[in-house]
Amino acid sequence: MTLLSVFYNQLIRFGFRLLYNEAAFSYDVVSWVVSLGAWRCWTRCALDVLPSPEIGPILELAHGTGNLQLDLVELGYDVFGIDLSRNMGRIAVKKLAQKEIAAHLVRAKAQALPFPDGWFAALVSTFPTDFILDPAALDECRRVLQPGGVLVIVPNASLTSSGVLSRAIELLYRLTGQRGSPASSETQLAPVFSRHGFQVRNFEASCPKSLVMVVAATSRQTS
Repeated sequence: MTLLSVFYNQLIRFGFRLLYNEAAFSYDVVSWVVSLGAWRCWTRCALDVLPSPEIGPILELAHGTGNLQLDLVELGYDVFGIDLSRNMGRIAVKKLAQKEIAAHLVRAKAQALPFPDGWFAALVSTFPTDFILDPAALDECRRVLQPGGVLVIVPNASLTSSGVLSRAIELLYRLTGQRGSPASSETQLAPVFSRHGFQVRNFEASCPKSLVMVVAATSRQTS
């Protein structure tokens, strides 16, 4: 790896760190732009795979600015969330408060979830970073899931229109490493999850001018 490529990779990581932290206030706008307005549709694709609200509480890993929290509450879920970014937490709490919703959000890492064993019927994470492949995070996910519980992930989405803007955005995804990374590929997720006691199914969903990948990793029952 050349010095230039090392510098480029560090610059990209720095940009994402800013987006998730000091520049978190811009996250919703940036997401809307890079998805051509389909970001909320992309994240909501996870809802079609989740079990019904009656089955028990749900935990969102990396809740971000809280949009999916709002969707889950509206559907009647007993929902919790964790995120490592203090800035994201503040934004999410404010959004929930505006709807007079009590926030059940914790600042924590997926590798050390502050919840009892078997507490959640399901976990959900949309467009997670590589933390989702960390063995410690996967072991924690299985620990807090009920037997047979499911972890639903939206790892990736791609624009299908052939316009200049769509091609430019797809190029931007490739330049920033968002195409082909392990955390964005459902085919690379499956073998890793299988080693940690999950059975994986892949789905494809449609949104305006785009296709969305959805992964359902079910915790295998132990005898």
